[in-house]
Amino acid sequence: MSTSNSATPPAATQADAVGTNRWYLSAAPIIRALVHLCVPMAAAMIVGAVYNVINAGFIGSLHDATLLAAITFGTPLLGLVMAVGGVFGVGGGALISRLLGAAEHEPAKAGEIKHVSSFALWGAVITGAVLGGVGLLLNPLVSVLGADSSAVAATSSYVAVMLAFVPVLAAAFCLEQIVRAEGAARQVMIGLIASTVANVIFDVLFILVLHWGVGGAALAMGLSNLGVVIYFIVWLQRHSENVSLSPRWFTLSPAVLKPVFGVGIGELLQASFLIVTSLVLNNLAVAYGDSALAAMGVAVRIAQVPEFLVMGVTLGVLPLLAYSYGKGDRERLRSALRVSAITVGGIVLISAVAVFAFRDQVFSAFVADPSVLSIGVTILTAQLVAMIVNGFTGLITSLFQATGRASAAIVMSMAQGVLFIPIVLLGNLWFGLAGIIWSLTVSEGLVFVVGVIMWLASRHAIDRGLAEGNAERAEQVLEQAAA
Repeated sequence: MSTSNSATPPAATQADAVGTNRWYLSAAPIIRALVHLCVPMAAAMIVGAVYNVINAGFIGSLHDATLLAAITFGTPLLGLVMAVGGVFGVGGGALISRLLGAAEHEPAKAGEIKHVSSFALWGAVITGAVLGGVGLLLNPLVSVLGADSSAVAATSSYVAVMLAFVPVLAAAFCLEQIVRAEGAARQVMIGLIASTVANVIFDVLFILVLHWGVGGAALAMGLSNLGVVIYFIVWLQRHSENVSLSPRWFTLSPAVLKPVFGVGIGELLQASFLIVTSLVLNNLAVAYGDSALAAMGVAVRIAQVPEFLVMGVTLGVLPLLAYSYGKGDRERLRSALRVSAITVGGIVLISAVAVFAFRDQVFSAFVADPSVLSIGVTILTAQLVAMIVNGFTGLITSLFQATGRASAAIVMSMAQGVLFIPIVLLGNLWFGLAGIIWSLTVSEGLVFVVGVIMWLASRHAIDRGLAEGNAERAEQVLEQAAA
C-alpha cells in the first residue's frame, strides 16, 4: 500500500463530507475505502431487493396469478430504464471518477466535470421522455411483451403507468451514478432506502387501500423515484464542488460524448439484450401457464437479495477503480480489485448456501399454490448457481468500465444475450421447461469464461494507461520541485 494511504482523513477534511468522500477514493486504506463505498451500496440494494419481494407479496395477497404474471411481463421495461439511465449514468459516472483522479496532477480536468454531469442528466431525461412517449403510442406493446389474453388487462395497466415514468426512472438511475462517482456512497444509500420506504407506503395505499392492483404498484415506483431524483439534485447542488446539472453546461463535444458513450453503449447493449431475452423467456414460458410465470417472478425476486449484495460490491468499487486509474495509481487499483474479488467470492458462497438450504421455507412464505411452489424452487436453485459466477463477471465488467475499455465492456454486455438466446431456444426444444430454467445458468457460466479471457487480454493495455498517468504525475512533481 502506498504511504499516501493514511489511516484517517486530514483534520480539515473531516468536517467536509465532500472532502472526506474524496479521501476515501484517493488515499484511504483499501479495506476502509471498500467498506465506505460498498457497504452502503449493498445495504441500499438489499433493501431494494427486499422491497421487490414485499411488492410481490402485496400483489400475491390478492390471490390472482395473472397479476404476478403481469409484473413479470413488465420486467423488460425496467431493462429499458436501465438502458437509458445506464448509457448516460454509468458512462458519465465512470468518466467523472477518472477526471477526479486525473485532477490530482492536472487540476484543469476538474472543470470538465460540469459538462459531463449536465450532459448525462439531460441526455437521460430527454431520451427517456422520447422512448416513454413512443412506447405509449405503441398499442401492440403488451402483446410484444408476451402477455396472453388472461394477463393483457393487468399488463396494460402496469405498462402504461411505467412508461409515463420512464424519464423519472432514467434520471434517478443516472443521478445515482453521478453521486456515487464522487465517492458519496452513504448519500446514495440514504436516497435509495428512503425511496424504498416511500415505495412500500405507496404500495399499501394504492394496492391494499385503493385496490389499484399492478397499476398502483407501478405508480408507487414512479412517485418514489421522483422523490429520490429531488433528493439527489438537492444534495449535488449543495455539496458538490465540481458537478453541475444546469442545462447551460450541456454539451455535445466529442471529448464528452466519446468516453461517455464508449462505456455507456455497453450498458445499452446489455439492457437491450435483457429486454430481448426477457421477451424470449416470457414468450417461451407462457406456453407452460401462468403458474410458471408467477413462480419465475417470485423466484427471481428472492434470488435478488444475495445478488444485489454482490452488486453492491461490484458497483460500489467502480468509482475507486476509475479514480485510481485516472490518477495512475497502479498499486491502489490492483489492491482494490484483489480485495473486491475475495469479498465477492465469500458473499456468493455463503449466501448461495444459506438461501439454498432454506429454499422451500422462503418460497412458501410468498406462494401457497403447490404447482407454483415446486416450479419456483427449481428456478430459485438455478438462479443461485448462476449467481456464483455472475458476481465475478460483474467485477470484471466494472473494471472495464472504470478503465474506459469500451470494446471489452461492449463484448461483455453482448455476450450474455448472444449466448442466452440460442441456449434457451435449444433448451426449450430439448428439455422443455427445465431447459428454459437452466438456460440462464449455462449462459452466465460461459459469459464468465469470456470475461476472464478478455481481462487477461486487456491487462497490458490497462498497465499502459496507468503508466501514462504515472508519467503525468511525475512530470507535475518535477515542475513543482523546479518552482
